Amino acid sequence: MLIRRAQPDDAEAAATVLRRSITELCAEDHRGDAATLAAWLANKTPDSVRRWVGNQHLFVAEKDGAILGVAALAPAGEITLNYVSPDARFRGVSRALVARLEQDASRLGVAAIKLTSTATARRFYAACGYAAAGPPVRGFGITQGFPMTKRLGVT
Repeated sequence: MLIRRAQPDDAEAAATVLRRSITELCAEDHRGDAATLAAWLANKTPDSVRRWVGNQHLFVAEKDGAILGVAALAPAGEITLNYVSPDARFRGVSRALVARLEQDASRLGVAAIKLTSTATARRFYAACGYAAAGPPVRGFGITQGFPMTKRLGVT
């Protein structure tokens, strides 16, 4: 598996991964609520992905030409995306993407990464060393987000 910077040509496949991941893997969060899904998926389009290529540290996990995951780090050190294809779940894709985001954040001099986790991903982030960083916040529709943070070894 290769973790690499996303390119504009990745937009279609990356948007598909984002949409499938949310729809198929985040059921604990959206509980099949159509309005919630519509709100959450609204910006998970190829056009949005092309914009994100230009204004975030956007990465894809790729194997044999297929995009397995998509993750992004905002310049201020916030993980804004981390989604894996349902076809690649539990194969280390998200962990590899988070490691790359942390590497980039360290290189940028970020002392701590923050994120807002879904209910689905909370255990995953805790296993990666992230800790709760406040009460739940409103997410898309009926969802809640869970602020988390991790200090990096930046000096």
